[in-house]
Amino acid sequence: MTTLTLESEPLAAQIRVTDEKLTVDLVDGRSLIVPLSWYPRLLHASHKERQNWQLLGEGYAIEWIDLDEHIGIEGLLAGRQSGESPHSFERWLATRATS
Repeated sequence: MTTLTLESEPLAAQIRVTDEKLTVDLVDGRSLIVPLSWYPRLLHASHKERQNWQLLGEGYAIEWIDLDEHIGIEGLLAGRQSGESPHSFERWLATRATS
C-alpha cells in the first residue's frame, strides 16, 4: 500500500456552483469539477444559498454558512464525497421545511 504525499497543501482560489456541478479553481492553476450529487446539502440548496460561500484560511476549505456545509480541498482532490449520514441529512431537510 502506498501513501499519497502532497508537495504543498492544495488551496482554492475561486469556486463556481451551478445546479449540477461544483467547480474549484486551485491556486496552482488546476480546476476540480465534481457533481453536486456528492454534496446533498448543496444539491438541495437554493441558487442564492449556493452562491453564499467563503474560503476558509488561505483556501484550504469552502464554507457555506447558510447550509452548515464545509468541504476541504484536500478531500476533493482525494475524491471524497459527503460523509453525512442519511439520517442526519433527513433531519437537516426537515428543519428546512419548517423554516
